[in-house]
Amino acid sequence: MLDVNERGLRSMTIHPVILCGGKGSRLWPLSRQSMPKQFIPLWSDKTCFQETVTRVRDSAFADPVIVTSHDYRFIVGQQLSELGVSATILLEPEGRNSGPAIAAAAAWLLERDPDSVMAVLAADHRIDDHDGFRQAIFAAAGAAESGSLVVFGIKPDAPATGYGYVKPGDPIDGTVCHVESFVEKPDRKTASDYIQKGYLWNSGNFLLRADTVLDEYRASDPQTVAAVEEAVRLAENDLDFTVLQSDPYCRAKPQSIDYAVMEKTRAAAVVPVSYAWSDVGNWQTLWELSDKSEAGNLTRGPVDLIDTHNSYIDSHADRLTAVLGLDDIVVINTQDAVLVADRSRANEVGDMVKLMAASGREQALNHRRFDRPWGWYETLDLADRYQVKRVVVYPGGRLSLQKHFHRSEHWVVVRGSAIATVDDTVKLLREGESIYIPLGGIHRLENQGKIDLEIIEVQTGSYLGEDDIVRLDDVYGRIKPS
Repeated sequence: MLDVNERGLRSMTIHPVILCGGKGSRLWPLSRQSMPKQFIPLWSDKTCFQETVTRVRDSAFADPVIVTSHDYRFIVGQQLSELGVSATILLEPEGRNSGPAIAAAAAWLLERDPDSVMAVLAADHRIDDHDGFRQAIFAAAGAAESGSLVVFGIKPDAPATGYGYVKPGDPIDGTVCHVESFVEKPDRKTASDYIQKGYLWNSGNFLLRADTVLDEYRASDPQTVAAVEEAVRLAENDLDFTVLQSDPYCRAKPQSIDYAVMEKTRAAAVVPVSYAWSDVGNWQTLWELSDKSEAGNLTRGPVDLIDTHNSYIDSHADRLTAVLGLDDIVVINTQDAVLVADRSRANEVGDMVKLMAASGREQALNHRRFDRPWGWYETLDLADRYQVKRVVVYPGGRLSLQKHFHRSEHWVVVRGSAIATVDDTVKLLREGESIYIPLGGIHRLENQGKIDLEIIEVQTGSYLGEDDIVRLDDVYGRIKPS
């Protein structure tokens, strides 16, 4: 409970609503559709999503509400578990932009608390000043509780062309002001003029009452609000997730909250904030935010440089990266893809990803590592009739009971211990031990130990695709009804 009586307000609880739907293609090849930037550690040992959750871990805030897709549900669950945080996870059957996502969270909260005040936060923004962040929440609380839809406005430090801008108007409550106008991303000259006139960057983070945002949304798009409310009302529980009903939710108009509500409402307000903020939109931004060497270089992983300046060099998977005589570049070296770019053109990496995706390149969207509810796997080698995988199973993890029509498998335990089921045999495997699964054999792998189980899986057969899996039993609810 946040006691704000010293500010003349009643006690209230702020409900964090964290949106986890972005793809982050401009941070390729680290960020890809299968594992976007919010779930990757970019500036600390926590992921961007975990950093956001950590900012709202004190008595001022209720347990968060996370809005994400089916694709990321188990990633979200695992990363929350690593922090020891409980949360409500709302699953969108289809991404419809931030407007319907925020409306869904508001409708869900209203069913439980008619006075809900929501702090709507992007999962991938960098805010290191947690105290400054909380003070901004407190500063906006009175206006939000009174019915203002408060956006957090960032004081610009440069004429950025990648952000929308907000023009503050008359004061409402303390530092909170009416919004005189929202403006879209400007050119550089216009952005400079905006800064001179006191405009703020639109951070895309908000504090607002759940009932107010739905009422304002309904005034401009009643069909979308009705569809979202029906999707919430008919939502079903699936393990630890709340699944929004697909048919009504997909009728919602895909639109950002800015277009759907904030640019039309007369209740919009803005509070200027003092903390440093970034949406970490590309490699240039990340280079600017990070500590660098005397030569202006930021390096991660095994990197050797000669006569190189003002560059971002990031080397993963123990791959050595050597750079000679180049300045102002970005090099991102991953297991299966390398990006080399002019740092000043980092904002165009998303266009490169679109080109690669149109060419059918798997690396445009997917990593070699694939996360699953029980752990993860990555492909180490792949040829016409064999595949070698590294498989990691978390403690308590249990793969589905399954069989394959086109391949056999051989498991070798390299770390931890495994319970392996093959047809009628259940066997404990320790490090260095192995077991063979014949074509068509019914099998399961599980980890009942205290540390991660790691195996090497060798597949052989005429077809090695992931769709050659027939699940007979699954504790994670992945068997589709026939």
